[in-house]
Amino acid sequence: MLQPKRPIGLANANHRMLRKISCTVVLLLAGVALAPQGVALAQPASNTATFDLAQHPTNHADSLWVVVNKKRPLIPLKYAPVTSKPKFALPSTNNPYGRQLAKPAALAIVILANAMRAEGAGDLVLNSGYRSFGEQTYVHNRQVQRFGLEAGEALAARPGYSEHQIGLAADVSALGQGCVIQFCFGGTVGGKWLRENSWRFGFIVRYPKGKTPITGYDYEPWHLRYVGTALSRQMRKDGVTVLETFFGLPAAPAYRH
Repeated sequence: MLQPKRPIGLANANHRMLRKISCTVVLLLAGVALAPQGVALAQPASNTATFDLAQHPTNHADSLWVVVNKKRPLIPLKYAPVTSKPKFALPSTNNPYGRQLAKPAALAIVILANAMRAEGAGDLVLNSGYRSFGEQTYVHNRQVQRFGLEAGEALAARPGYSEHQIGLAADVSALGQGCVIQFCFGGTVGGKWLRENSWRFGFIVRYPKGKTPITGYDYEPWHLRYVGTALSRQMRKDGVTVLETFFGLPAAPAYRH
């Protein structure tokens, strides 16, 4: 049966209308603002919030972003955080020495260890975590006795000047990969994975290679510092590797006295 023919003018008008509707849908899906001809609309503001540098103070011992170095001692000097043992699935493997960390770091390092294992980089071992003022005194004195004052203090902070004392620092290794607490750890499978991935879990390698004039410490690929994912991801995005640089703080190559 033959269909009655629509007027050509009406068909063309309908076709133009369909094209206009289709283009409008595409533009809306693409996020393009539409306006009557000759009228400009303001574009929507970006959803990316400006990073808040003041979210956590850098001079409070109990702050997630505290920056402690050879020129920035803890206040109070004998500060002690609330700590706990990380709840690793394999505590005898991941934490054979029963180390503790401040609670946020204790939670995050378990997630990091699980990911490291799942991604084929090995089993993380927590060699050192929180150290009290007294324990840091012992570690500092031992290194100075072994290597002399200058070399010893390039490896171990004075008590009251250590990230280990705030409970947010972890000295780690990878089971069976060697180079435990040595420069060569950075070349192991585990060391490489941590350097490239620890930021995903809120950690940074606190003393990277080539940054000794800023941090005051030799390269320590085993020393992780928990700063939270907001800061670790922003540092990664900005290509900044040390806290002093990110926060615009002075370099700390040596103690004041």
